[in-house]
Amino acid sequence: MLAAQYQLPPTPKQVDYARAIAARLKLVIPPDQASDRRSLSEWIDRHKAKSTARAPGATSRQVAFAERIARAKRRAIPDECFRDAGMMSRWIDANR
Repeated sequence: MLAAQYQLPPTPKQVDYARAIAARLKLVIPPDQASDRRSLSEWIDRHKAKSTARAPGATSRQVAFAERIARAKRRAIPDECFRDAGMMSRWIDANR
């Protein structure tokens, strides 16, 4: 008898990292891949090299931290902050 394959939900860090990559590359994470740990990991692996080769936008750590602030304060992060590390830093400082 074959064991049923269980899907595990992605970790919060995995989701934050995938969102940072998606924001930098202006991509949408497919819902079926965003809900499964293994599928999201494969999506990250396919796109992370492209993400690091781009212009100096906000870092993944900046994006993750800014998203935590935005969730806590129920504010949106302006799109231009994702494209400029300095602008993201100023947004973080202003909204801590």
